[in-house]
Amino acid sequence: MTESELTQRKNDHLDIVLNPSLAGHTTRTGFEHWRFEHCALPELDLDSIDLGTSLFGRTMQAPLLISSMTGGANRANDINRFLAETAQALGLAMGVGSQRVALESDANWGLTRELRTLAPDIPLLANLGAAQLTGQHGSDYARRAVEMIEADALIVHLNPLQEALQTGGDRDWRGILAAIERVTASLGAPVVVKEVGAGLSATVARQLHEAGVAMLDIAGAGGTSWAAVEGERASTAQKRAVAMAFSNWGIPTAQALCEVRKAMPTMPLIASGGITNGIDAAKALCLGADLVGQAAAALHSATTSFDAVIEHFQIIIEQLRVACFCTGSADLIALRHAVLLRVAGQA
Repeated sequence: MTESELTQRKNDHLDIVLNPSLAGHTTRTGFEHWRFEHCALPELDLDSIDLGTSLFGRTMQAPLLISSMTGGANRANDINRFLAETAQALGLAMGVGSQRVALESDANWGLTRELRTLAPDIPLLANLGAAQLTGQHGSDYARRAVEMIEADALIVHLNPLQEALQTGGDRDWRGILAAIERVTASLGAPVVVKEVGAGLSATVARQLHEAGVAMLDIAGAGGTSWAAVEGERASTAQKRAVAMAFSNWGIPTAQALCEVRKAMPTMPLIASGGITNGIDAAKALCLGADLVGQAAAALHSATTSFDAVIEHFQIIIEQLRVACFCTGSADLIALRHAVLLRVAGQA
């Protein structure tokens, strides 16, 4: 696939995800099945609640990851700048979008060391697709992706469903696990593996842990349906029909989080996939996530201005703080022990 075709594909993805009509083509996250027990006597100072945590040796002011986003070359420069500046201002982590095109061409989409200059203190995560690791350049790509933005870690994203439905997608996934294992052994930086919206199962999580992966992003169903996105992009009615049949495919975010945490009690986990507000973030943290990631929900603000992105994440942080307050949780450790009840029969 040529550089221009890849750029057009990314532009298409951005336009489609920003289209509100896509919201009907997705399953639910599963967080609606959980409800916190309200604490009417929190005995806390709301403003003193500590949301701080750390990732890869860097301090964070809140347990939020601005998850991987991308777009066409022109828009992505501003998007990445706004996101990096926001992460620095609010003390959040940031994962960049796929660096494949930046590695294979002169179109860097703002994915340069300037990001580290804009955000010198945050955990910054590079990003490559798993399929890019299997070729002869795989380990070199991984190293260059990290060096390109002076990242603290590398995200390797798994998107087999999207690739299967995408024109020109990577259809041969043999050897992916071995390639990930090679990279974790040679990179010299932590490797994070994430799905892109269909969820990680406990079985796959164990395989990745055994391959040396440092952290997992379960990235469950309930957010952007990349099957539906590819269905919207389909060039024929036949391809659209194939893709749209999978628009609700995947493991809901809350289910994936619970199952992976149960199977792997000590594995560092990121929960993402349809988390739209600070209450869902609090539920994810209580169910076992170490960080919560958000991408599509922040995309509109990211295409608008730095101030819009700041306001978006300030709202999420304040919602999370109030959720801690109303569960009697003085910090994130206490939030893990808050009473979170499964709501029987909730649709």
